[in-house]
Amino acid sequence: MQFRNSSRIVPLGATKALPRWQQPWVLLVLMAIAMPLAFATWSALLNNFVIEAAGFDGADIGWLHTIREIPGFLAIGVIAIIIFMREQILGMVSLLMLGVATAVTAWFPTFEGLLVTTMISSIGFHYFETVNQSLQLQWIPKDKAPQTLGWLLAAGSAASLVTYGLLVVGWKSFGLTYNFVFMMGGGATALIAVFCYFAYPQFEAPDPQNKTMVLRKRYWLYYALQFMSGARRQVFIVFAAFMMVERFGFEVHEVTALFLINFVANMLFAPVMGKMVARFGERNALLFEYTGLVTVFLLYGGIYFFGWGVVLAASLYVVDHLFFALAFALKTYFQKIADPADIAPTAAVAFTINHIAAVFLPALLGYLWIHSPGAVFGLAAAMATVSLMLAFLIPRHPAPGHETILSKSRVVLHSAE
Repeated sequence: MQFRNSSRIVPLGATKALPRWQQPWVLLVLMAIAMPLAFATWSALLNNFVIEAAGFDGADIGWLHTIREIPGFLAIGVIAIIIFMREQILGMVSLLMLGVATAVTAWFPTFEGLLVTTMISSIGFHYFETVNQSLQLQWIPKDKAPQTLGWLLAAGSAASLVTYGLLVVGWKSFGLTYNFVFMMGGGATALIAVFCYFAYPQFEAPDPQNKTMVLRKRYWLYYALQFMSGARRQVFIVFAAFMMVERFGFEVHEVTALFLINFVANMLFAPVMGKMVARFGERNALLFEYTGLVTVFLLYGGIYFFGWGVVLAASLYVVDHLFFALAFALKTYFQKIADPADIAPTAAVAFTINHIAAVFLPALLGYLWIHSPGAVFGLAAAMATVSLMLAFLIPRHPAPGHETILSKSRVVLHSAE
């Protein structure tokens, strides 16, 4: 195996001459595996670590996640960075930041220290996700996108599965410490990022990307769905797992076992979901997802209002995670309606829109959580209902000029608004 100079530029059309392991799709798989190794470790340990080491309450965890989402809100900065740094390089640098910050998390077991490490890892996470989404939509043909994205989701789930599996088996059996596990998970992500930087040439997509901010009227429905997705996702990310620890007393290995089940399900069903999106279309996939999320959030609220038990809570957590896995249908919807040159800047804009509510919502909901946890989930159900209503506006066959069912039939030129 010979490494090629990472500064070498290879057009996508010429990649067939490269060894199989250096194909663009293999790099996408490696990146899909690398990110969850750090993020899954952080997610699995966070709730127990902040309670045991830093004495967090609901308000503290809300503030931590608010800080974590600020880089997502500032993801629009990617547009400025790619003026002088190629997207692929930015992706590797971002992965490295995520890995290193995760590795040292246990070194700073205070509210202030955790805010700093969380901010650094979050910059890496959100900038990587922005670039990764852009590269996926540029490198994967439209006719193969749903299936390929499903397989990439499965690869990421498999990486998370390995991480969680080792935690479930080894946390008590081998007396693992927070510091050891954070170091291993974050270090693995950092090492993969370094390998990918040196082992792969720079792949050149056929359509040069706009390097200025792009806001187009015809993408309004995509923007609206991104905003609502970011708002309701905060409830799941911040409070669903926190509930399992605070209300039901889950320990690290029990929370990790729950995550483990989630990713086994994703690994098995994500490729199937990709095929279903390809067959039934983005509209039907998103309608199914949002209907399911409304139901799940209402049942979450019932756990607090009616005292339903831990089995239902754990089951809902798994189902909830499966519904969120269908979110890649929103990516393929945009791919079908977008000007190819808009993919990179719109990925950045979409991440910023996705995180508008995320900047303030976790902190506000943290205070609401102290008084009425059930109301937090009721609010999430309302958000999912708005998403459901918006999804009805997606056409069965979206395309440029037919972005919504309200669009007039027209041909969209390359320089269209």
